[in-house]
Amino acid sequence: MTQNTIRLHFEDNIEIALHDLQPGDLLSVSGVVVRAPVPSGHKIAAVPISSGQLVRRYGQVIGAASTDIAAGEHIHVHNLGMADLSLDYAFSSHVRPLAPANSARTFMGYKRANGRVGTRNYVGVLTSVNCSGSVARFIAEAAEKTDWFAAMENVDGIVPIVHGTGCGMSGVDEGYDTLFRTLGGYARNPNFGGILLVGLGCEVMQVPDLVGKDRLRPDGNFRYMTIQHTGGTRKTIEAGLAELKDISAKANMVSREPAPISELTIGLQCGGSDSYSGITANPALGYASDLLVSHGGTTILSETPEIYGAEHLLTRRAATPEVGQKLVDRIHWWEDYTARNKGEMNNNPSPGNKRGGLTTILEKSLGAVAKGGIAPLAGVYKFAEPIDTHGFVFMDSPGYDPCSVTGQVASGATLIAFTTGRGSVSGYKPAPGIKLATNTEMYDRMSEDMDINCGDILELGVSIEEKGREIFEMFISVASGAETKSETLGFGGAEFVPWQIGAVM
Repeated sequence: MTQNTIRLHFEDNIEIALHDLQPGDLLSVSGVVVRAPVPSGHKIAAVPISSGQLVRRYGQVIGAASTDIAAGEHIHVHNLGMADLSLDYAFSSHVRPLAPANSARTFMGYKRANGRVGTRNYVGVLTSVNCSGSVARFIAEAAEKTDWFAAMENVDGIVPIVHGTGCGMSGVDEGYDTLFRTLGGYARNPNFGGILLVGLGCEVMQVPDLVGKDRLRPDGNFRYMTIQHTGGTRKTIEAGLAELKDISAKANMVSREPAPISELTIGLQCGGSDSYSGITANPALGYASDLLVSHGGTTILSETPEIYGAEHLLTRRAATPEVGQKLVDRIHWWEDYTARNKGEMNNNPSPGNKRGGLTTILEKSLGAVAKGGIAPLAGVYKFAEPIDTHGFVFMDSPGYDPCSVTGQVASGATLIAFTTGRGSVSGYKPAPGIKLATNTEMYDRMSEDMDINCGDILELGVSIEEKGREIFEMFISVASGAETKSETLGFGGAEFVPWQIGAVM
């Protein structure tokens, strides 16, 4: 890397520092003299910018100058603020169907009774309410110490799915419906070979309602109980162990076999983002997403507050105007939701994002949507709503990563691809998570947590397409059983975070 800055679009009036800059340095693109120290990843004015003038990155508006900015001056929170936008949604005006892949690719997965294919074969201990969380953990921990579990060659582990809600809530509102979808979605996720549902008994989220007439799983490998009916903690642990032995034995009968990669559903996430996210890892992941979609697979973009101000780039790719309008409707829902809770859509970026060079939510969102590639937007779904179409889709969720991934897994994701610039550490059982580093410095510092370094796109000139193919091949490898760094470290037991909407009563 010989240049010290990059300009991402010919209409941009800024350049991005590729390493720390000092006063007197010359910007590589414009030749402007740097006036003060500028950290790596941050923005510098390539031309004079007047107060109120729009600042552009990626050829898009990321905010307006809050004061006069001289050429060569550092641009960040001290002189850049939100801009009033009038976005042209231009529904379905830029739909570009992807050409089908020339070759049929497969992965080694677990075929389920309903035709879905898992990338892992866990047994889950699902809870209806926080009050049964400890007992669910007791059951799972006791089961994994047994001789019968040690003999299970095809079962990856027993996962307690515990959370902080399920009671003290309305039983008829949006929050209840969202939790209901989330729990049901986890029970049906193809990465689970069987489920034991444990409730307390008196909670709002009643176990019989969750079970329903369809009994949650088409394969029948499902049991349920409540602590109050079973007779307390000890008796529930004993009964739970007996049920898990049978559930695990049935799950163990399924082994990996070839399946088309069209059966993969991958959640696209970014967290701990920096200014390089929209330059390296996100567009590379977008290219990998397009590759999977061209093979008939499904990718899920989420985090609605973190596409805010960039949603027009997605509505233009909507397969139909109706799909585009569904996305805009969710944006409007969020504007109302934040307003009535005395928040604002520009409560982002986070402090870590800002240290990494991101200033406004517009700038962050424009980089975040790059994870979705260029494929048509085939559908828009509510949080944890089952994904019933193949292709690139959007699922509504908060920007809070564990919550967003929880919704994606409940919607059917069997693998998570997660870009990070600051260094997020997490995992999301039952779905393995691939961590993609946006910059080499962080990758080297946190290499035990990162699976792929995308910093070499800038450091060594690796192309977006080449890095995207590397990510795509890791999709297939991990889906076939290769462990990710987060799996090796044991993550995934604390990141089930359902979206709580409504009053806690």
